[in-house]
Amino acid sequence: MWLALAFLSAALLGLYDVSKKQALRDNAVIPVLFLNTFFSMLIFFPFITISVVSDVLDGTMLYVPMCGWEVHKYIMLKAVIVLSSWIFGYFGMKHLPITIVGPINATRPVMVLLGALLIFGERLNAYQWVGVLLAMVSFMLLSRSGKKEGIDFRHNRWIFFVVMSSLLGAVSALYDKFLMQRFDSMVVQSWFTVYQFFIMCFLVLVLWAPVRHKTTPFRWSWAIPFISVFLCVADFAYFTALAQEDSLISVVSMVRRGSVVVSFLCGALLFREKNLRSKALDLLLVLLGMLFLYLGSR
Repeated sequence: MWLALAFLSAALLGLYDVSKKQALRDNAVIPVLFLNTFFSMLIFFPFITISVVSDVLDGTMLYVPMCGWEVHKYIMLKAVIVLSSWIFGYFGMKHLPITIVGPINATRPVMVLLGALLIFGERLNAYQWVGVLLAMVSFMLLSRSGKKEGIDFRHNRWIFFVVMSSLLGAVSALYDKFLMQRFDSMVVQSWFTVYQFFIMCFLVLVLWAPVRHKTTPFRWSWAIPFISVFLCVADFAYFTALAQEDSLISVVSMVRRGSVVVSFLCGALLFREKNLRSKALDLLLVLLGMLFLYLGSR
């Protein structure tokens, strides 16, 4: 069951990336991210309220148990980690083709696997080492493809932003496994959206509002609410998968990166991006690496 939920999460994450790319085209990044956190909070806050004032949700998957500071402090830390990853990722997504961003993000399972090796004591077998090596080769080939579009991986700050986003995303994935082993998944997901929203309120006032007339103006896009919808449902499936005792964070994280297939196809069909043949080879190596990670984790 947890593996099926991971695949569902992957498909929805691909649509999330496409919505994000569309919303960020010629648009201000910080307010788009702010609205993402706002709509995400709107989706989950009613479950918190209903769980407090009535027993309608008692015994269901949507019930949010009451908890104290000893739980909320961990959720607040998750909000900070994820928002840091998103800020880097949103800026990178705005300035780079989605057919480059997607494969870079797809190498995240390698980072998670190495983190699981260090933190949870997991050991890499031959299949997993092959997967790691294929991911490294694909990254080097992707750098070559990027040069055809004038993107120098060594000196392009947006590439650095995407890599930082992936690193922080890997940290978040490892932290999620820690959280799901200790706390209710709905508590984590619902309160996480609340804390994210209030953090973004502060960032909008401090980082964007004072300079909004000097930077890219904000414009409304109907892709913005779809970012939140796809992400919330994808995360719900993800947290539910991790909450199952037999789930493996290395496998779940790897499967979720399969979202790159959806985003890559949409980059080709909707955004008409370039050099698709060479990027497709890079993507194939990423997916082959993910297959070896899966075989090594069975």
